[in-house]
Amino acid sequence: MLTVSNISLRFGKRVLFEDVNIKFTEGNCYGLIGANGAGKSTFIKILSGEIESTTGSISLDKGQRMSFLNQNQNEYDEFDVLNTVIMGNKRLYEIMLEKDAIYAKEDFTEEDGNRAADLEAEFADMNGWEAENEAGALLSGLGIKEDLHFTNMAELDGSSKVKILLAQALFGNPDVLLLDEPTNNLDIDSILWLENFLMNFKNTVIVVSHDRHFLDNVCTHIADLDFGKITLFGGTYTFWYESSQLAARQRSDQNKKTDEKRKELEEFIRRFSANVAKSKQATSRQKMLDKLTVDDIKPSSRRYPFIGFKPDREAGDQLLTVENLSAKAEDGTYFFKDLTFTISKGEKVALLSESLAIGALMDILMGERKADAGEFRWGVTTTQAYLPNDNASYFEDNSMNLVDWLRQYSTEKDESFIRGFLGRMLFSGEEALKKSTVLSGGEKQRCMFSRMMLSGSNVLLFDEPTNHLDLESITALNNGMVDFPGTILFTCHDHQLTQTVANRIIEFSAKGQIDKMLPFDDYITDEKVKAQKIQIGR
Repeated sequence: MLTVSNISLRFGKRVLFEDVNIKFTEGNCYGLIGANGAGKSTFIKILSGEIESTTGSISLDKGQRMSFLNQNQNEYDEFDVLNTVIMGNKRLYEIMLEKDAIYAKEDFTEEDGNRAADLEAEFADMNGWEAENEAGALLSGLGIKEDLHFTNMAELDGSSKVKILLAQALFGNPDVLLLDEPTNNLDIDSILWLENFLMNFKNTVIVVSHDRHFLDNVCTHIADLDFGKITLFGGTYTFWYESSQLAARQRSDQNKKTDEKRKELEEFIRRFSANVAKSKQATSRQKMLDKLTVDDIKPSSRRYPFIGFKPDREAGDQLLTVENLSAKAEDGTYFFKDLTFTISKGEKVALLSESLAIGALMDILMGERKADAGEFRWGVTTTQAYLPNDNASYFEDNSMNLVDWLRQYSTEKDESFIRGFLGRMLFSGEEALKKSTVLSGGEKQRCMFSRMMLSGSNVLLFDEPTNHLDLESITALNNGMVDFPGTILFTCHDHQLTQTVANRIIEFSAKGQIDKMLPFDDYITDEKVKAQKIQIGR
């Protein structure tokens, strides 16, 4: 058990959290959520001992071991991959080094023999003889092939390093596992593998993630960091979100009687109880649901932006035709070759490929890059708005505040009108006069959504739109894309957004393409699709 007692953290006059008391118990997976800046990652660092709290203490039961996901990709560059993973169990790795040093001695003494015997016993107790096999299995599960297991870390790319550091955190069956954004930079197969691993993990997990689908699949509890406190809720992120929305509605409806509110709550609980699917989560979730009362669910302090796209006019049936389109990288290799498809009105298409390939395709479709071969045609009734992966070029003018920045994209120049749009994106009052150069990544994304909303376009293109966004903004964007009556082409690493928005999947590489009218979940489990993916090298 991990016990948090009276933890507070202050930076001058700013109080991040105050007198937090909580127990994280064995067998549960806790999703730590909170608005941007609430202190989620900071709290994880306090639990791991990386930083000290202002007051309070952290205690772990005697003999238990804590492991956490290291965020420094270059820390182990001098080591090979397999040893980097085994370092996840610090004591086991120390034993291995000391044993090797003793056995390498030329003047091996009786004292050395006794010490080696003690180390061998401890090594066996820690299941050390299976360490390399376990490390190899974790690496393989995360997509690191065996021929890389003895490669030096410095020779690998960032994506591979992220997977190896994740394997390091998982190694050796830690009693408490701390994971801060573990799905970042993971491919679909690796995320599915990690979900399965955590669903079968019998110890304690505390995870921070902006992936709602991931939280829903692995968590037994949600730990909500809000108002400077942490409150535990049994169930998934979706349960927490909908219950907090229900609480906000009930709190605002002063005329509704207590009995009516209770009936609404009971119906809400019945609906979620029927959807408990994972055996690990079922027991704890049901117990929490059974005890829930009207007073237990509380509205959140979080603010959700409004993201709604309304086309100025309806597009015709034929929107986009792409014929034998090809694009090359600077080194002459193909991002994609002979790409061919037709997009019709109302389709919401998820594009799956390497990030640079999708960026190249969208840049070509928006006229910002020339294709190396082939052609495309937009329908005459279409208007397009584009959110690129990198929006830095839109914020280069140091002199503009947000009102002036957004005004340049609006036919209506009145300041109150512009401020209204910014207010929807949570830039109200003085916030609307911020210089664009001081914005965070998430704030820039919200500005770009305002720009797209003002365009009135009937075709939207999104290249990783959830980058830098908090859960609240991701939820608002997801709702806006679902409600949009026009056509969308997008790529997104957020599983739930892709599943709820897309009605068609196009996956492509230089070796070929797959095109299916399927929801995302059906696409990734379809056996015929899996066979086709092998053929095109995906």
